[in-house]
Amino acid sequence: MRLLRLFAILPLLMSPHVIRAAEVPPASGSTAPAPAVTIVAAADREIVEQAVVTGTLVPRDEILVAPEIEGYRITELLVEEGAEVEKGQVLARLSLEMIATQEAANVAAIAKAQAAIVQARSQIVQSEAAQIEANLSLERARSLVKTGNATAAVLEQRVSAAQGGEGRLAAAKGGLQLAEADLAAARAQSNEIALRRARTDIKAPDGGIVSRRTARIGAAATSTGEPLFRLIARGEIELEGEVPETWMPRIERGNIVRLEADQGRIVTGKVRRIDPEIDRLTRLGKIRISLDRDPALRIGAFARGRVEVARRDSVAVPLSAVLYGIDGSALVYVVEDGTVEARKVVSGLAADGFMEIREGLKSGEAVVARASSFLRHGDRVRPVQPKAEAAASVTSR
Repeated sequence: MRLLRLFAILPLLMSPHVIRAAEVPPASGSTAPAPAVTIVAAADREIVEQAVVTGTLVPRDEILVAPEIEGYRITELLVEEGAEVEKGQVLARLSLEMIATQEAANVAAIAKAQAAIVQARSQIVQSEAAQIEANLSLERARSLVKTGNATAAVLEQRVSAAQGGEGRLAAAKGGLQLAEADLAAARAQSNEIALRRARTDIKAPDGGIVSRRTARIGAAATSTGEPLFRLIARGEIELEGEVPETWMPRIERGNIVRLEADQGRIVTGKVRRIDPEIDRLTRLGKIRISLDRDPALRIGAFARGRVEVARRDSVAVPLSAVLYGIDGSALVYVVEDGTVEARKVVSGLAADGFMEIREGLKSGEAVVARASSFLRHGDRVRPVQPKAEAAASVTSR
């Protein structure tokens, strides 16, 4: 049956029309179409490279206020947390009961010392008079002994009396010195008590903002443990931030920082200090950022911002348009008249999805928006604009 069918179609296959159709070559214009690629134009652009910094708001300098005298009860608290205080302003007062008792005792000690001085001086006057009289009696006794009108025993009595007078005079002078020393000690104690009285007023060592108040009325003031007040010195708050170690060598003192605050507010500042150490575990470095004065800032709050590392006006292309080789070299695919040129370039700063091209590309040249290793130098392509640009051109028409 199959042989019969084969013999039936064989004459048709041998027909001259079929032979001529098989010999016709394919049409010369039937080549594969060029692939479509999206292109973008290199353009001058300001590139601002920024490092992300995160951290906690802290006081630049914190003042710890503790009592300089201990054991006295707190009787008054004059400031609340959040209050702005000046240098020397009284923050709290301590009890004066013990001070008043010490002052009364000191007044009595001074009066006693002054009375002792008066008494010692009087004794000196009396001792000096007695000494003069004893010396005169001694001289008379010596004269009488020479003339034979007095015995040696009388002379010895006069000598003993004169020596006793000298001793009493010396004792009186010593009593005066002791009384004067007691007076000096009492006056020194008076100064000490006055200093204690002054220290019952607990004052701010410097101006600032009260960040914490642990003092309580009735509690005994002590310099150990928690301070009575914590102050933000001069009201200056800064960010103690952390930055990846790869950015640390590029950050310098004075770099501008922009922090994101509540409700979209931006707080600006500058890098004040760069720590020389990198954390071994987190691989993060620490920097201190001084911030502009803002009453809304709260210490202890988390903050995030960006440190401006570099800023330049240069030719830029999207990051996706740059392809990096194994050796680290960068290239872009420039499209001109539908032909691809693989061109090596020198890249620079990168920010906001764009890459700075420092060498090898001019503003206005078209490059492939998404560089791919599938493209080759000399390939033919069909360039198309990005959808956003195409829509914009349609709208403009």
